[in-house]
Amino acid sequence: MHSIVYVVPALGILALIYTAIRSAWIKRQDAGDQTMKELAQYIANGAMAFLKAEWKVLTYFAIIASIVLAWSGTLVENSSPVIAISFLIGAILSAFAGYIGMSVATKANVRTAQAARTSLSKALSISFAGGTVMGLGVAGLAVLGLGGLFIVFFQMYVVGTGASVNGIEMEKALEVLAGFSLGAESIALFARVGGGIYTKAADVGADLVGKVEAGIPEDDVRNPATIADNVGDNVGDVAGMGADLFGSYVATILATMVLGREIVSQDNFGGIAPVILPMLIAGVGLVFSVVGTLFVRINKETDSVQRALNLGNWSSIILTVIASYFIVGALLPETMVIRNFSFSAMDVFWAIFVGLIVGALMSIITEYYTAIGRRPVNSIIKQSSTGHATNIIGGLAIGMESTVLPILVLAGGIITSYSFAGLYGVAIAAAGMMATTAMQLAIDAFGPIADNAGGIAEMSGLPDEVRKRTDNLDAVGNTTAATGKGFAIASAALTALALFAAFVGVAGISSIDLYKAPVLGALFVGAMIPFIFSSLCIAAVGRAAMDMVQEVRRQFRDIPGIMEYKAKPEYEKCVEISTKASIREMILPGAIALLSPIIVGFGLKGVFPDTPSAEILGGLLAGITVSGVLMGIFQNNAGGAWDNAKKSFEKGVEIDGKMQYKGSEAHKASVTGDTVGDPFKDTSGPSMNILIKLTSIVALIIAPHISVNQTPHLGEELQKETAKEIVLETNGVEAE
Repeated sequence: MHSIVYVVPALGILALIYTAIRSAWIKRQDAGDQTMKELAQYIANGAMAFLKAEWKVLTYFAIIASIVLAWSGTLVENSSPVIAISFLIGAILSAFAGYIGMSVATKANVRTAQAARTSLSKALSISFAGGTVMGLGVAGLAVLGLGGLFIVFFQMYVVGTGASVNGIEMEKALEVLAGFSLGAESIALFARVGGGIYTKAADVGADLVGKVEAGIPEDDVRNPATIADNVGDNVGDVAGMGADLFGSYVATILATMVLGREIVSQDNFGGIAPVILPMLIAGVGLVFSVVGTLFVRINKETDSVQRALNLGNWSSIILTVIASYFIVGALLPETMVIRNFSFSAMDVFWAIFVGLIVGALMSIITEYYTAIGRRPVNSIIKQSSTGHATNIIGGLAIGMESTVLPILVLAGGIITSYSFAGLYGVAIAAAGMMATTAMQLAIDAFGPIADNAGGIAEMSGLPDEVRKRTDNLDAVGNTTAATGKGFAIASAALTALALFAAFVGVAGISSIDLYKAPVLGALFVGAMIPFIFSSLCIAAVGRAAMDMVQEVRRQFRDIPGIMEYKAKPEYEKCVEISTKASIREMILPGAIALLSPIIVGFGLKGVFPDTPSAEILGGLLAGITVSGVLMGIFQNNAGGAWDNAKKSFEKGVEIDGKMQYKGSEAHKASVTGDTVGDPFKDTSGPSMNILIKLTSIVALIIAPHISVNQTPHLGEELQKETAKEIVLETNGVEAE
């Protein structure tokens, strides 16, 4: 194996070293007075209690799943029992990625609140440093794990056996590596759904009783659910998001590697240049994400926080584009072929460029639909003046409208990247988009830290200017969280298409024929799955929120002196309700995502003589992907717009020539909209991208077991021989 492959895990280690340095810097910052430290400890303890309860359940799942995978690896020649070890490593690193983010967030929140006593600049430095630790920790673990395991499996199955890099042994190495992605995405799904249910149950309960019924501020220390609400920001928006993007990052790179194996490439790296290219781009993206973080700073109170974040984001994207040009030129030959589609090294670069542009456009569009001061949010604010119902109608309309531009951008990106480099172009576009994941996640994770800082400031009774600064950060963070989710769903669409293409190749089917009734039926069933998945998630939030409301009302009723600050609420009771509800309710949605491809793939095998189950499964995946992308965009943007409409009233907004503030009837209507939008944007919406990719990864792993051809590699070898002739002839060499 060429030594360049070892650069990949080395870059992952470099990112983790920088993560450790930034984490140590955060710990050295002032954590405030004793009250602030006590509140921060409540939040940290609650978050850790949730993770321990979640990990206990997921340990049982991981053990059972790994046993099944080890057994299945013995049934076909292009898999191995080692896939179980790969799965466990992916699951452990995914859980650890979430823990890194949660751990630093629960330290940065109180330090951000303390820094806000001094300046907005200092508060941004600490909150964004916390996000940086999260982003680089997650991406560093992903690059280290994926790169390191690829080296091990390539040595084991290809170099160790003296096999061809285009043969079955290379396919086995990547099939085993797919177990790593399955482990990562499985944990990500449960972490995202469980964390989302936790945070929104607490948030909704705290809002409905505290703000609406009792008329006290959002993060008032008298509200029994306020600690659970702040814990939820960490377990949902930080730990859940960390595991989510860890899985997304890995799945995107893996899909590109699997398609890269099919490419006939006469390169200087033994033919594996298209396989290692996405890992190298991810590693370089890590380095430039570090560089991008250095641009995120402000000097004056009046400086725009959003502009500082955008500067860091765009600098990392532009530097990654420039570096990709040189990497592609150094690795890839002039002519390559995949599935009879011929393309050049420059075509691959342009596909990467398209992916980065698609990601940037998705972020811009999402920011437009969710940011304070823009037409969509302003329209919801205006409709709040006529009541709760018109606020809900306005938010739903904006969410539905917001699907148009992203889908057009995605469709254009898919078609353009395919025109450059075929299916590999689509996959490498997704890899290009995800290259700066560390920076995207840093921007995303700083929001919940700022939100927590505001809560601690409110509960600690800090001066109004402190809360004003943390609210400034929180409002920007709410928008960046929405753009991060838009970015994630866009990457999911491109990655799912790449995984779908890889599945088709491994399963030995040439097309998905919608004229066949079983395939069309599966398409409709697949389109239904995101709806029932969302229903289960939202209903779970509703049930848990009802329990939370009853508990908060009980404490206000049965514990005298809470409202007069003479008695301390029983915060731990509310934390316990959210923890138990989230662990209980996350199982069924997770089971649907994991089992639906297995039921169709194996359950319908041989049922329809003229339609193989692999083709029917392809129809199911297509339905899940299209429906899931639309549902994800709709829910994320509607929820984000509702949230920022509510936040606008806290500063004061003008409606029909009259100023409306917090506590007005219009504000109360906006609180209702935000309450409806909460499970949209923080539970079911962001889970869509994991649902899409997880079902595709499960399908890819079971593909060898339901392959159409008894000897699928004969046809593949013939295709590769034809492709090799095309490459040789293009390069002016007469084919033998």
